[in-house]
Amino acid sequence: MQVLLRKDVERLGQIGDVVTVKTGYGRNFLLARGLAMPVTPGNVKRVESERKKHMEERKLLDQELAGAAERLKGVSITIAAKANEEGHLFGSVTPAQIAEMLRGEGFKIEESMIQIEPIKELGVVDVPVQLKADLTTSCKVWVVAE
Repeated sequence: MQVLLRKDVERLGQIGDVVTVKTGYGRNFLLARGLAMPVTPGNVKRVESERKKHMEERKLLDQELAGAAERLKGVSITIAAKANEEGHLFGSVTPAQIAEMLRGEGFKIEESMIQIEPIKELGVVDVPVQLKADLTTSCKVWVVAE
């Protein structure tokens, strides 16, 4: 079954692409959720105008994210946690805690953007932050004893 994508679908295509999918997936998921529509000349024209608008919005978002990535490189946050004498934490510093601290600094960061396993020791950690699929930056996290 061929469908015309109305929105970007991860691992399938971008808005305006004509893709071939299995009938059940197309009918029960893509069409039902409004992510795609049948391929007709009228629908192609309609989606093409949506695509132009989407590309302009994406360009603005990319510029905004690039600026945020540059600002994020210079950011250093400090998180206090309970630890023993050897420097091992009793708990851990999670991506959720790091994202919360970055939101406090004025960044629009979600927990899923933090690309690190929970931190279990005191010290300085360079934490990678994936702002979008092809834009990754990092910030420094200082884990200190309470």
